[in-house]
Amino acid sequence: MFANWRNSLQEFLDWFLRKRAHIRFFFPKLFLLFVLINLVCYWWALLTTYPQHLASWKGDEYVLLGFPVAVLGAIFDAMSFYVTLAIVRRALASQSNVRFVSYLSVDVFIAVLATFWVLFAFVASGWVVSIVLDRPETLTYRTELYEGRFWKAVLNPLAPDNIRNIYFGMMMGASALLPTLYHFGVAIYSMFRWMAGHMLAIRAR
Repeated sequence: MFANWRNSLQEFLDWFLRKRAHIRFFFPKLFLLFVLINLVCYWWALLTTYPQHLASWKGDEYVLLGFPVAVLGAIFDAMSFYVTLAIVRRALASQSNVRFVSYLSVDVFIAVLATFWVLFAFVASGWVVSIVLDRPETLTYRTELYEGRFWKAVLNPLAPDNIRNIYFGMMMGASALLPTLYHFGVAIYSMFRWMAGHMLAIRAR
């Protein structure tokens, strides 16, 4: 199983290095891709949870909010992407399976950090947008607002409003979760390949 897992990650790394070598301005293009992904996630989350906000007196604020949130999200995604590549290199260079899994498990920590980065992105972006629209709010107010929503979701996750907020946060952190989801997907795929090969070997006997 671990051999298949390593081979799949090596194939991904080789594919990425080839693409990076042949695409001009690779990093700016990658960053713009992350901005677009975050913008799509923002609008999808907004339209599927709070579409009524767009028709409220703060509708313009919600429209403008998506752009700085998408940029800040892209900054985190770009950094986590290259951290993930470094982790993959170290994992592939490790000799033991325990160290291999230990390196890859760091991506779970990155996924947790993504949650707090989303909160920071909304606090900072909301503050900037309030200044642009001449409805100035303090950073303290914005921080307390999103901290309150966060703890309500943690303490009572099944409340309807909290379910929507959790879903909204998961959508906004979806792009940062991609490396982690990829690792889990490759691990599960490798396990099934190993099980299938093992069963075929038993039948061949």
